[in-house]
Amino acid sequence: MQTLILGHDPAGVRAAAELLSQGELVAIPTETVYGLAGDARNAQAVARIYEAKGRPSFNPLIVHLPDLAAAQRIAVFDKAALDLATAFWPGALTLVLPLRQGADIASLVTAGL
Repeated sequence: MQTLILGHDPAGVRAAAELLSQGELVAIPTETVYGLAGDARNAQAVARIYEAKGRPSFNPLIVHLPDLAAAQRIAVFDKAALDLATAFWPGALTLVLPLRQGADIASLVTAGL
């Protein structure tokens, strides 16, 4: 397996997006650490994250989304969650919310929770 180092320019972002769409994993910088990213809709990619990190399958993963509308497609927001998201996104705020029925997320992501 070859490790690619991509730039943080538009070409690098496009290359990372293409890798993710093919079920590959990509390391990404976050506010505090580097994270290992995969397509949360792709069960094989999600399983590869657990394997690569040695993470137990009962420990759910974080799903990063581009905006509130995308988050509302996969999670149920009550008023408090909506108020927090509206006040602090975009920004470093993680919300733990119930999965929306029929959400297009691989079941392994939530570890059954």
